Amino acid sequence: MAEYDDWIGRSFEREDVVTPRLLEEFRATMPDLLGPGEVPPGFHWCLSPETLEPARLGRDGHPQTGIFLPKLPLPRRMWAGGEVEVVGPLHPGDQVTKTSTVRDVKFKQGRSGNLGFVEVDHAYSVGGAVRIRERQDLVYREDPSPDRPAPEPPQAADWDVVDSWTVSPDPVMLFRYSALTFNGHRIHYDGDYARGVEGYDGLVVHGPMQAVWMQNLAARILGRQARFFRYRGLSPLTVGYDVKVEARREDDVLDLRVRRRADSVVTMTARAEL
Repeated sequence: MAEYDDWIGRSFEREDVVTPRLLEEFRATMPDLLGPGEVPPGFHWCLSPETLEPARLGRDGHPQTGIFLPKLPLPRRMWAGGEVEVVGPLHPGDQVTKTSTVRDVKFKQGRSGNLGFVEVDHAYSVGGAVRIRERQDLVYREDPSPDRPAPEPPQAADWDVVDSWTVSPDPVMLFRYSALTFNGHRIHYDGDYARGVEGYDGLVVHGPMQAVWMQNLAARILGRQARFFRYRGLSPLTVGYDVKVEARREDDVLDLRVRRRADSVVTMTARAEL
């Protein structure tokens, strides 16, 4: 672990603008899955992506580790979850400064093998005032092995659902979201790579896009964007499954989930609070 100590606290900044074109593309990608507001919840993930030339990308299409994030000895990257705090809304035309800081690096032994975790803090500021604070939990894993069975996916419990959306993610939706976020991860558009190298059943639906669905469903129910949104990935979602995005409510707190309709496997959960 000592070799990663100098990464903790390392920061970098980028700037971007909330442009009409980017907002239009975001709305066109998920036209029936957005809540109220000039700038829909989750739009901030389209701002200030990591932009590197092809020679500085890894085998998976992400920037090589050791540039923005520590160089962990594990090849497969997943966005495992995180937390978003909305201090104030973004507006069209805002010039946004994104400050990213490595918070922690740790390793664990899981049922699927060795795991490396990197926690990254992001602050989105306009005119020096923070509008959004975020923590992202990234996990790095070993390549799949036929000798190591996959863990059983979690099944949905009975909920008193107050509102829901049905979503049928397809390759076009995935391609558009990858383009919006400048996400080159091949599991989202290269089926041969997703199946043959990383061991998935097919093209993988982005974790943050599932979080966007839940954030916006919460905003529709609450009438405005939630102040705190915490989410966690439980099982990969691949193209070919219709899902229900569901919410249950207790006062001003919402529990949310993404559930495959065919077998009730839960792929992601969240909690939203005013």
